[in-house]
Amino acid sequence: MTMFERIKKTAKEKGLSLNQLNDKAGFKQNVIYSWKTKNPSIERVAKVADVLHVSVDYLFGKTDDPDINKGKNIKKVDIEDDDVIMTFEGRPIPPEDLELMKRLLRGGHNED
Repeated sequence: MTMFERIKKTAKEKGLSLNQLNDKAGFKQNVIYSWKTKNPSIERVAKVADVLHVSVDYLFGKTDDPDINKGKNIKKVDIEDDDVIMTFEGRPIPPEDLELMKRLLRGGHNED
């Protein structure tokens, strides 16, 4: 699979057309389509990888694992899970700060 084909497939899986991906990456019209016959710069591939939330290595075909966080020590938790003690810089986050974070993540609205 070529890089262009991988980008096209991944964009489709994410619900994006290549035109939408092109726009979200901030490129001029049809830049990604030109990659069928031209090799893009690594900077442009990195922008597309960021929009698609995959690794550059995945787009280049160096790995079949699209997980951008592979090998990094990243833990996923639900901010609503009261059994998890969330920390920042090694100190527990106070409950009132967690509530503020939840409100900000909801777009500044309280759940009613």
